[in-house]
Amino acid sequence: MMAPDTPTLATTGDDFVGQFMALKQIRFSGQLEIEEEGGIRPPLTFYFYLGRLLYAAGGIHPVRRLYRSLVQNVPGFTPQQMPIEALRSIDLNSPTGWDYQLLCGLLKHSAIDRNQLAKIVQRTVAEVLFDVRQAQRIRCRTRPGEPLSPQMVLMDVEQAIEQLDSTWHAWQAAKIADRSPNRAPTIEQPEQLQQQTSPAVFQAMTTLLTGERTLRDLSVHTRRNVIEVTGSLLPFVQAGFVSLVEIADLPAPVTLNVGMGGRPGVTVAANGAGPVVACVDDSPLVCQTMEKILTSRGYQAITVTDSMRAIATLLTRKPNLIFLDLVMPNTNGYEICAQLRKVSAFQDTPVVILTGNDGIVDRLRAKLVGASDFLSKPVDAETVLTVVEKHLSGSGATVM
Repeated sequence: MMAPDTPTLATTGDDFVGQFMALKQIRFSGQLEIEEEGGIRPPLTFYFYLGRLLYAAGGIHPVRRLYRSLVQNVPGFTPQQMPIEALRSIDLNSPTGWDYQLLCGLLKHSAIDRNQLAKIVQRTVAEVLFDVRQAQRIRCRTRPGEPLSPQMVLMDVEQAIEQLDSTWHAWQAAKIADRSPNRAPTIEQPEQLQQQTSPAVFQAMTTLLTGERTLRDLSVHTRRNVIEVTGSLLPFVQAGFVSLVEIADLPAPVTLNVGMGGRPGVTVAANGAGPVVACVDDSPLVCQTMEKILTSRGYQAITVTDSMRAIATLLTRKPNLIFLDLVMPNTNGYEICAQLRKVSAFQDTPVVILTGNDGIVDRLRAKLVGASDFLSKPVDAETVLTVVEKHLSGSGATVM
């Protein structure tokens, strides 16, 4: 039996189940940390209270995992519509992870109900348990201590393990035990794939298999079981037409920064009580810099690093002013600005183009698509705030 204060213990994904059951028997409260040997991937953490599971966190895709759970269990949910009140509920000094605090905030502000919350937590724990089960060699460490607060959902360890066993056996029966659901399928040989499929199937695969969604993401997107999705792709993977690649996590709804002391901190993406100012830029560094500048003066800062989500996010938040990067993947600031000006809600919203190339041609083109101003990179606090106050002073939306 693993004592509640054990040091790091090496084991395999096969026999960690016994350790879970031991923690149930001793009514353990605290954390069980699990990492793959070598420390290649971020560790996974299970939170216990009196031998029952409260939550699971960490791993390579915590944001994707949370969004999947919300999309599956909360009708109409989209990441772009995350309630500002829930983001503000995150305690920057709390040791509790941002995702658990966010769920607490969503419940508190009635964005989800308790039944939905229970399903989200159960799904989260199930995914994390599966990732542990699939690992070849892991290291475990228990850290007794105060449980997560508040204790929103209490799961029976034995039931969670039974669900894991059922999923794992089905995964093995489909002969995909060596395929990680965290990998993203992408087409490697389109010509060969087209020859082996019907036009309709090839078109669907071309649309879905872009390397931007994991197998789990695709499962939610297509409303099919992840085992079914993976099994249907297996012949094409084995033939070399499709490959399964590792991809990064999605941007968190909060911005993670590292301070002078090297400790990670959290800055809510919409902070302050003043007017809302958005920054659309594919550079996380630029977004972080703009966020610090704006929130220091009391503005609410919304940052968007994914240009493909820019329009939807801006429509949802309706900022008072928009900073827009000129050069981004998939699109550019001119195109986004032109689209915004076609929307009645943004016909009079100040749009400031950000660019590292301050040329006369760029300025003229920006003016033609309806841009209000032009700001050169790298940005500095004084210039940014001067531009913001210039464009908001006449609207009664300034911050004193």
